[in-house]
Amino acid sequence: MCSSPSSKAVLQNSPPTWWIQFSSSYLAIDSCQLQSRWVELCNKSPVSTNIKERLDFSCAIFDKNGDLVANAPHVPIHLGAMSFAVKAQLEMWKGKLDHGDVLVTNHPSAGGSHLPDITVITPVLDEDKNPIFWTASRGHHADIGSISAGSMPPNSKTIFDEGAAIMTFKLCSNGKFDEAGITKLLVDEPAKHPGGSGSRALSDNLSDLKAQVSANYKGITLLKDLIDTFSYSVIDLYMGAIQSTAEVAVKNLLRYANEKFEGKNLEAIDYLDDGTPIALKIVINASEGTAEFDFTNSGNEMYGNLNAPKAILYSAVLYVLRSLISSDIPLNNGCLRPIKFKTREGSVVSPSSEAAVVGGNVETTQRIVDVMLKAFEAAAASQGTCNNFTFGVSNKEKGISFGYYETICGGSGAGPTWDGQSAVQCHTTNTRITDTELFEKRYPVIVHRFQIRHGSGGSGVRHGGNGVIRDIEFTFDDLEVSCLTERRALAPFGILGGKDGLRGTNTWYRKEATSDTYREISLGGKCTVRVQKGDHVIIMTPGGGGYGDPNSKLKNVDYKITSAPPAIYTGSVGMRAATQESN
Repeated sequence: MCSSPSSKAVLQNSPPTWWIQFSSSYLAIDSCQLQSRWVELCNKSPVSTNIKERLDFSCAIFDKNGDLVANAPHVPIHLGAMSFAVKAQLEMWKGKLDHGDVLVTNHPSAGGSHLPDITVITPVLDEDKNPIFWTASRGHHADIGSISAGSMPPNSKTIFDEGAAIMTFKLCSNGKFDEAGITKLLVDEPAKHPGGSGSRALSDNLSDLKAQVSANYKGITLLKDLIDTFSYSVIDLYMGAIQSTAEVAVKNLLRYANEKFEGKNLEAIDYLDDGTPIALKIVINASEGTAEFDFTNSGNEMYGNLNAPKAILYSAVLYVLRSLISSDIPLNNGCLRPIKFKTREGSVVSPSSEAAVVGGNVETTQRIVDVMLKAFEAAAASQGTCNNFTFGVSNKEKGISFGYYETICGGSGAGPTWDGQSAVQCHTTNTRITDTELFEKRYPVIVHRFQIRHGSGGSGVRHGGNGVIRDIEFTFDDLEVSCLTERRALAPFGILGGKDGLRGTNTWYRKEATSDTYREISLGGKCTVRVQKGDHVIIMTPGGGGYGDPNSKLKNVDYKITSAPPAIYTGSVGMRAATQESN
């Protein structure tokens, strides 16, 4: 067994053999074993398409204080916000937890992103029942009730419209899963709201939650193996060191940006499709390597669902900061230590506890990221939307109940040394789309087209990536279909003279009852309709913005980031794709 380092000198001059041995073990847990174990568990249970096929989940490790230490390369918007969820549960259950207890939450006021993202949190306690670290997993459940199938209602006005809201609940006590209690929260409680329904996919919910519990326990087992090898004091020390390394990296980034912009404040603004501004001013203190991120000029809380709780605002900022750093460090809370956030209570990025937020998590965060990248002049806007598409039905008389959810890829923004990529998920999301064969087999649909939308990326010295065209025909009557999308009114911007990408469109081709002709109806960006057998919905997603005017000389501001977006599936990303494709 290795002895514990006892001084700061160890952190500054760690013995290579010791550090390499520890780092490789730690990263193996982080990026491979938790991920593969999760998918393995999902294969053994009849879990939802949304998690098994689309991989809309994340796993992470937290220190005794609830700070994010390391994670698998899953969904960025999950990972940054999960620390807030762990810390909220830590405060609520301080001194009340026992061995074998597992907590569950999804409420935005308790560190949640939006209600479909359910977080399962497992504490690891010492002999005195004090937490020594935490494991957590967050998965997007395709239906948790709400006023529309798929639990992504485009017309929600309060959080009560959006389904089951769980501030905190002990999912397991002494290792026993409380199925009756969680069923009540998922089915009975949301149905009490006017126009609301309980979960339309309870069996999937229960299977997914059990898989999350099992994944957490696997993470604990792997961490305990490290503790047995190195001792807890060593693991705890290096959990802190990993965060300190990230803190130093961000401070260096901020000093670099301050030098490039000659000490000026970094400012940028962009708008949601309804005109709500997302405004940012970054004031850098170069001597300290710190910065204030001021969002106070952003718009008011919305009577709609594009409100972004603080947890996901912080998550979006964490994602961008980590993306601008070329150092090989895990995404962790240390990245945020040099940052002071300034927001205005009652704004779109700091809404009230009852505000609707289902779209803020997937749409507004995209705009926050684009605004940050614009302020740093690091990249043009990507498609700026997840193109959320849901459908389903709840017919108790016929015994039919299901909900389906997907996000649709588009074009990414160009940067100083790269063209944007076509048909990719951008920024805060990192999920797949369901394979066409499985989609058509499991749901009443036919996919007629899923192709590149050529010419939709903005031109420039570097071209923006192209969006896609997705044409879906329905083979079942009276389905409820919803679109929750952005960039249908305002185009993804080009930067430094680059041209904008094309806006997206959502169109309903409604089959006439007495003929084989269709009526073409624009759905706008946010809409719920009831479709019949033979109807089509065609979604054209936005392209990314271009970078640079071909007729001018650009001042290259690349932040020493990787010269091109990752496009080769290697390492943990390749393993993740290969594991999913073997299902």
